[in-house]
Amino acid sequence: QVQLVESGGGSVQAGGSLRLSCAASGATYSIYYMAYMGWFRQAPGKEREGVAAIYTGGGRTSYADSVKGRFTISQDIAKNTLYLQMNSLKPEDTAMYYCAAAPNPYISRWLESSEYKYWGQGTQVTVSS
Repeated sequence: QVQLVESGGGSVQAGGSLRLSCAASGATYSIYYMAYMGWFRQAPGKEREGVAAIYTGGGRTSYADSVKGRFTISQDIAKNTLYLQMNSLKPEDTAMYYCAAAPNPYISRWLESSEYKYWGQGTQVTVSS
């Protein structure tokens, strides 16, 4: 059983920063065995959208246009942890943020939620103006 647990959410003023963490666990689980890891978010009344993703084997990344230059996804395989550093936060970044893992190495849409198999419970990020 794969478990993903997010942390690091909170309330911050516009222009501030937060770092989200996603701790992965399981009997034989390692993010190294997940081809892709990603961060998604969902605001009330809106669809879940992909924010950032990383190919765990080589470290290549992909970002939504709305967060490019502000957010950075990274991984620490030794700690089985995924991170999302969020800088220059805006009120429109307010959402529940989810960590996800995709074992399939052949996905083509890195920021598409349907490509991901395992999900965490989410951590709330609120940005006030």
